[in-house]
Amino acid sequence: MPYLVHTAHRQFVALWLGTVGWTLVIVTVGLVEWRVWEVSDLSVITSGLAWVGIWRVCFYSHAPILSNNEIMFCQRIRLSESFVPPEIIAAQVLMLVSLILGLAGNASVVYGLRNVYFGLNKFKPIRLAFSFGGVLLILTGASALVPVCWNLNSVVNNVTISFPAEFRMPSAPVNQSIGPGIIVGIFASVLLVFSGMVFLSYRVPVVLEPKVRPLRPGEGASGTHVNRQGIDNPAFQS
Repeated sequence: MPYLVHTAHRQFVALWLGTVGWTLVIVTVGLVEWRVWEVSDLSVITSGLAWVGIWRVCFYSHAPILSNNEIMFCQRIRLSESFVPPEIIAAQVLMLVSLILGLAGNASVVYGLRNVYFGLNKFKPIRLAFSFGGVLLILTGASALVPVCWNLNSVVNNVTISFPAEFRMPSAPVNQSIGPGIIVGIFASVLLVFSGMVFLSYRVPVVLEPKVRPLRPGEGASGTHVNRQGIDNPAFQS
């Protein structure tokens, strides 16, 4: 049985990178601070800052219309609502797709590493597991990177959103800045793509197995002919 553990050290590290990247994708999905809006009207958004995520819009306020104390006011962004811009629609769909692809990709490479570390005479399942998992991890990174970059472009160009009245949000901010959600999403995508490329680069080493055949009569262990009549020992000739 061939020993392959020493051939998969990079893949073992790539598994951890892929797992960290997939976990950061989950964090990115949950963060509301994708786009940070600076507003001039402080009558409702008393902090002057509002956070626009892909699932919610939040801001701090202590206005009497909301509460006597300063609280975080949030409104959910639903995919079916007409005001939702295309970059947020794409983010809601593609980020969920990336979660599914990342889970499947990590499961595939875990199966491949399991075969490497526990030993397997057949190399084809290992190659298929690493190749399939590597492709899925690259697709995971790409699926997360597209909506992140799209929202980043919206921040750079200060794109507005026509929120309904119940959101208590202005249609245009004074200024926009990048939030932690975009930064974490870019970092997660880079980790996932790099991890997938490492798995795709795996090559099974050439194993040279010695050819063993039974000895024929008159042959020694090295295959040379043996003289069965024997050779006189010079020590006894005296």
